[in-house]
Amino acid sequence: MPAIKKVLLLTLVAVSLGVLCAVVLKTRTAPPVVLHGNVEIRQVEVGFRVGGRIAALHVDEGTAVHAGTVLAHLDDDMLTQARDAARATLAGREADLQRLTNGYRVEEIAQAKAEHEAAMAAFATAEAEWKRVQALRGKEAVSQKILESARAEQARALGQMRSSAERRAMLEKGFRKEDILAQKALVASARAECTRAEIQLDDAVLRAPQDGIVLTRAREAGAIVQAGQTVFTLSLTNPVWLRVYVEEPDLWAVKPGMAVRVAVDGVQQSLEGTVGFISPTAEFAPKSVETRDVRASLVYRVRVQAQDPHTVLRQGMPVRVSLGTGNE
Repeated sequence: MPAIKKVLLLTLVAVSLGVLCAVVLKTRTAPPVVLHGNVEIRQVEVGFRVGGRIAALHVDEGTAVHAGTVLAHLDDDMLTQARDAARATLAGREADLQRLTNGYRVEEIAQAKAEHEAAMAAFATAEAEWKRVQALRGKEAVSQKILESARAEQARALGQMRSSAERRAMLEKGFRKEDILAQKALVASARAECTRAEIQLDDAVLRAPQDGIVLTRAREAGAIVQAGQTVFTLSLTNPVWLRVYVEEPDLWAVKPGMAVRVAVDGVQQSLEGTVGFISPTAEFAPKSVETRDVRASLVYRVRVQAQDPHTVLRQGMPVRVSLGTGNE
């Protein structure tokens, strides 16, 4: 009997230990997953879209700029003249189009009408004279030469009357549709050239494309630059992206959109961040990663957007990203 009690006691103790271990395993906190990487190096070379002589540069190396900040500008005298010439050409072609659209002036139509009526009267006179001479010739009262002269005058008056009638009809009808369409095409071409000149004049002012810090100032005032030549190099600061790496065993803990904490050497307070992208392919971690163990293994690249209100992060700076506990 004592042996049976002893076995029951041992069994009870074993079950209790098992339950305790299960509770401890279930409730214990897993260590946070920490990823290592660097602040992404993001920079852009900025230059004019048109060539010319640099009139002035307004920022220097180390200057923090915002999107739209004026960095430099060119001498724009020739560009201004080109714009004014384009505007004048456009105005002239628009005036020609308006003239074609409105048709001929009332005075021109009235003059053509009067000319036609005069030509009709002249033809009537010539016609009557020819018939009179023709009758006289039948009586041999006039010579054949006079008859032919009267016939020629009648033919000339008839041609002039027809010509004046055609001109009158043309003026009253207005310009041809083909002429108006051709002039509209010329106006569209002039308007496009005017817009191009406006854009080129605006491109004589160099503005920052994004928020950033001026890294290099490659040209000085007075220099002649071609379109596209680098004048400044900007380090982009907004938003700040981190490039970190996660090993395959910890890949399950990383999810797009999850909140993370960012730690930097020398900065006591951690920064907030959000996971934005997880690479679908594995790669060897670069040598710039802090820990040797991570550099020697296959990892997945993770892109994290960090909140840096006090501008403590610099491009290339090593960072540590904490994903939290395994229970989260």
